[in-house]
Amino acid sequence: MQIINKKLKFLIVGLGLIGGSYARALHKKGFYVSAITDNRQSIDYALSEHIIDDGYDYVNPTAVTEADVIIFALYPQVFVSWIKENASLFKQGTIITDVTGVKGCIVSQIQSLLPDGVEFIAAHPMAGREVYGVQNSDERIFEGANYIVVPTAQNTPEAIEICKDLGRLLGFSRVSELSPEEHDEMIGFVSQLTHCIAVSLMTCCENEHLVSYTGDSFRDLTRIARINENMWSELFMLNKEPLIRQMDIFIKECSLIRDMIATGDTESLKEKMRLSTKRRALFDKK
Repeated sequence: MQIINKKLKFLIVGLGLIGGSYARALHKKGFYVSAITDNRQSIDYALSEHIIDDGYDYVNPTAVTEADVIIFALYPQVFVSWIKENASLFKQGTIITDVTGVKGCIVSQIQSLLPDGVEFIAAHPMAGREVYGVQNSDERIFEGANYIVVPTAQNTPEAIEICKDLGRLLGFSRVSELSPEEHDEMIGFVSQLTHCIAVSLMTCCENEHLVSYTGDSFRDLTRIARINENMWSELFMLNKEPLIRQMDIFIKECSLIRDMIATGDTESLKEKMRLSTKRRALFDKK
């Protein structure tokens, strides 16, 4: 059941790759979309390409007050600072959501900063590309992707359903729900650990001619090694404990496989590979 109607006005705060992709998707579906970002060129581009209806490179009080749903596509600490400085601008009934990659360190903090009648329901679109900026935004990155809603006890059933409906409206194929703690543990594994592995693969070998020798497997494994160091270092540090737990588990598993190879334990090695194949096959189901 769709509960988001065309009368709602959306405001995107932070018009980069993900914020721009949200704007494209919503605008194409006929919603009024405005944006606030700190880069005038991004606003001008989005206006010229009809990605948004209106935009500002400063915090426009009218744009904030008139918005029914506000989507924050900012780095976590910038997001918190923005709310601290501008929470008084929100009108009663406003629904706030986000795209932030960590939750436990910010969700309750932001909820505590909001005036009565304004609700923050966190979300995490599991989609992206190895390029940045609204110029590279594309609503098609949401097709077939996962969308996680991250409620707390402070959230109403209505706001949770609006957030889920937004995910479906944007085109995500699967909408799920996790607590902030569950989210951070899972993201520590499926997202942050994978980026750590990709970075490690690109930095553990000094050979300058790898590009001449690699095949698809290396290219696939290191696709995400082309990384935004400012954003990802912040995410790693804010989710330090869950990420380190997942890194320790991964290091232990690598050590087990290393020992199987070192001791000639071929059967145990094959069993690991059979288990890996079985689990990976779940991702290939339609």
